[in-house]
Amino acid sequence: MTESLLYIVSTPIGNLGDMTPRAVEVLERVDVIAAEDTRHSKRLMSHFGINTPLIPCHDHNERQQAESIVNRMRNGASVALISDAGTPLISDPGFYLVRAVREAGFRVVPVPGACAFVAALSVSGLPTDRFFFEGFLPAKSGARRKRMEVLSAFEHTWGVYESPHRILDSLEDLQAVLGDEHYIVIAREITKTFETVLAGSVSDVLERVRSDSNQQRGEFVVLVEGNKKEKSSEITPEIQKMLQRLLEELPIKKAAAVVADLTGLRKKALYEHGLTFKDND
Repeated sequence: MTESLLYIVSTPIGNLGDMTPRAVEVLERVDVIAAEDTRHSKRLMSHFGINTPLIPCHDHNERQQAESIVNRMRNGASVALISDAGTPLISDPGFYLVRAVREAGFRVVPVPGACAFVAALSVSGLPTDRFFFEGFLPAKSGARRKRMEVLSAFEHTWGVYESPHRILDSLEDLQAVLGDEHYIVIAREITKTFETVLAGSVSDVLERVRSDSNQQRGEFVVLVEGNKKEKSSEITPEIQKMLQRLLEELPIKKAAAVVADLTGLRKKALYEHGLTFKDND
């Protein structure tokens, strides 16, 4: 008997050439496709000649559909989950379904592909060794600015999705929170005909978007450079106490690494400082 599986299938975010052969094969092979918007997905299925039945699975019915899908799988069916575009569950519904399927004892299999945030990040020129994805910010300016203030403390790159009717307001809020000179990147209509990537200071990008109505259309990824404020290199009395306490339990190298991770200070300086404690023992 063939194993019943739930496939999480990525679909193109614009350019249909980004549909992978494996995604087409899986969508043709499964018994049913759970789609965020069946009307939207019918066009994609038609383009690739996929005739698998579609059922709706979105924010408003996911819990009910999860039960139905699990029952289908218990009866031997395999199911694919797709969103309107890109990788399902990335600021889209689906996590409740995935959890329900896993708790029912079935495997969940990813079929990787396009993701607007990752695509934008890859061409941003911003550091990518660490990054944070916020999803969508609050719709109201006051709440949006409060969240931006929290995010502005991050030392690594962070990013959000934004809609065309809020992009100007969001950029103005970024200017108010980060100042004029902070470096940002906005990617618009990734992989589509009018794909645009704008990079520069907040004030420069805001002015370019404000002065060109075409740059206010489409779907946006907004990426922000992390906080680059230099940390103090001083080993304060509080840090000395922390290091000294850790040295009671850990080797110098390990204790220095832990304190460096917590404070941002250089491991070498902390290691050398730790040696002075040992010398005085």
